[in-house]
Formats: sequence, structure tokens, C-alpha cells
Amino acid sequence: MKQELTSDQAIALESKFGAKNYHPLPVVLSKGEGVFLYDVEGKRYFDFLSAYSAVNQGHCHPRIIKALITQAGKLTLTSRAFHNDVLGQYEQYVTAYFGYDRVLPMNTGVEGGETAVKLCRKWAYNVKGVPENKAKILFAEGNFWGRTLAAISTSTDPLSRKGFGPYMPGFELIPYNNIAALEKALEDPNVAGFMVEPIQGEAGVMVPDAGYLKKSYELCRKNNVLLIADEVQTGIARTGKLLASEYEAVKPDILILGKALSGGVFPVSAVLARDEIMLTIKPGEHGSTFGGNPLACAVAIAALEVIKDENLSENAFRLGNIFRERMNQLVDKTEKVKLVRGKGLLNAIVINDTEDSNTAWNICLKLLKNGLLAKPTHGNIIRFAPPLVITEAQLLECCTIIEKTILEFEN
Repeated sequence: MKQELTSDQAIALESKFGAKNYHPLPVVLSKGEGVFLYDVEGKRYFDFLSAYSAVNQGHCHPRIIKALITQAGKLTLTSRAFHNDVLGQYEQYVTAYFGYDRVLPMNTGVEGGETAVKLCRKWAYNVKGVPENKAKILFAEGNFWGRTLAAISTSTDPLSRKGFGPYMPGFELIPYNNIAALEKALEDPNVAGFMVEPIQGEAGVMVPDAGYLKKSYELCRKNNVLLIADEVQTGIARTGKLLASEYEAVKPDILILGKALSGGVFPVSAVLARDEIMLTIKPGEHGSTFGGNPLACAVAIAALEVIKDENLSENAFRLGNIFRERMNQLVDKTEKVKLVRGKGLLNAIVINDTEDSNTAWNICLKLLKNGLLAKPTHGNIIRFAPPLVITEAQLLECCTIIEKTILEFEN
């Protein structure tokens, strides 16, 4: 039975009985509502991580929770051995929502990536005519789509990769934001796809040059190669558009979604594609016991309705501009802030220190003390990604907290 614990007691339990595969900030959260999180002692915090952009709709959004509770009282899981009365409605809704022929539902973002890779390889053999077991998929350096063996086989992060080999063949890395490198790699006729994030979130909110995605798409089309957009973190209104690829009017051949597809309420991911690609997969070749379960489908429909009905893309676009304008003022006020980058409400500030320093971590500890939760990535970068339901007044209050914390830290 659940006990009422202090923060120290909860952290001690995790330390004693849990694996040591995460290094969280020292805060124990017990409640979430909108843009706020509360610790077990009742202290309130602004959430500026949004569970790595899974909680775009805000914590415990009442419409999404209502859909969860209603469906949970009727039917949660049948497996795909049988039909259920929610899956087809969800499939119709999500394909129309994003403009694709078909969807393959899965659970986690990394499963979405794995599904996209399998689809791309199957298409390569059945449609493009690549010789069996010769298909190659390109990935950009600095990518992050999870920590399965396939995902780390494409990683350039030693922490994710080292000690887990041998790695999966058939993958090739090229520099991010480098059209010349992509053009050269596409000379290989066995290349089947190029999987890329429109903005590299985990790498530190790396925003490529304008036109990069568009030129990548055009090169892929020219060489009969599929452009696979990993929008697990950048999708669902986070960057100020429904999809970040919309900034360059690109419709990816394969689209990967996850995280905020459920508003952070339930693990839901999806891969969308046109018939020519999706129908290469036959019964028995790919699946998941939980993928497409009625509970997930009901939650995802509600989560997507919230995005549209509450104009969260537009809110992210407008408030993102305000946030970057305020944070760029810090560049002039303190040497601690090197630069600010991002789109919509996916932003980062780069701390003027070495990547292996503890400065960004220590700033996040001070932010925690001052009532705002954020987390460093790649050592000296702090990512700021609040729920998209945040108001302008709340955002300005948070900007003041961030400015005050960093200026105090310097002194």
C-alpha cells in the first residue's frame, strides 16, 4: 500500500531498490496541474521540462483524464488478436489530422523509431528493389531517438553507446545540417531512408539552417529515398507549428510521433505513411500487445482535440518569441549565457562554460530552489520547454525567475 513519504525517504527508496540509470534533480513530485508540479511537502514549481515535451497539454488535463477514466471503466486491452471499437475511430482521426493514408500504432517513442526503420527497410526490398539485406538508412550525428540497441547503434553519444556493442549494421551517420554530406551519402543506390529530427532536442535544441529539411527532402525524392521525420519531441505543437517540418512545407514520407500524442497520460506512439510504404508490412511481421489498445486510442483522440481546440500551436509560437527575446537580454547582462536558440516553446540557453562543467547543473539546482524545474542536457546546455497551456503572465514570471537565478549565480 502506498505510504506518505518525505522527499528524503522517497529518494532513499529509489536509491536502494532501483537501477541507477537516471540522475534526477533532488525533488520528489506528487501532483501535477496545468503548468505546475508539487512536491511531497506541498511546494509548487513551474514545470519547464514537460516530461521531455510529453506534457504539452499540461499536467492532468481534465479532458484527457476524463477520456482515460471513461475508457478505463469499459475496456483497456484486447491485444490485436481481436478488433476493438476504438482503434478504427482513432486510426481514422489521426490519419486525417496529420494528412496520411495509414497509421501503425505503438507505445513508446523509441518503438516508433524502430517501426519506421522496419517499414523503410521493407519498402526498400519490396518497392525500391534494393538487394536483400543491403538496405542502408542514414542518420544525422547528434540524433537521439531512444536507447534500444538499434537506437544506440545510430548514436554519437558515448554515454548511450559505450559498452553495449556489437551494434546493428545497415546504419550510416552523416553530419547534421550538412546538405553536401547528405548528397554524397545518397550516391549509394542501397540507401533506403534518411531519419532526421527537424530540431535535435536532446542534443541541445540544435536548430538547423533555414532550408535544411526542405533540401534534404528534395534530395531524397530525387534519389528515391524516404525522408523519415522523427517528430517525437518536436511534434504536436511544441515548436509553434503542429509539426516542426511544417516550417519548411515538408511532408515526410514517414512521420514518427509520440510523447504528447497522449498528453503524457499514457504511452502512445504512432508511425504514419502513405499506402505504398505502410502496406509493405504484412500480418505477423510487426506488432505489439499494447499497441493500438482502446485505452491509448481514447486518450490520444482527446489529447489531439485539446491541441486543436485550445490553439496550442499558436500559443507556443507567440510565447516562444517572447521567451527568446527575454532570454537574449541575458546574453548582454551576463557572461554566463553564451547564446539562446529554439523555436516555439522548445528552447535552450547555452551556458558559457565547458561541456564537462557542473555549471548548468548547479544553475538548475538554484532554479529548483526558486520554484522552476529544468534540466541540463549535454553538460552546459539548459533546455526550457514548459507545457503549451502556459499563459503570457506565467511565462513572464518564469523569465524573471530564470534571469534572477542566473544573475545571482554569477554573483
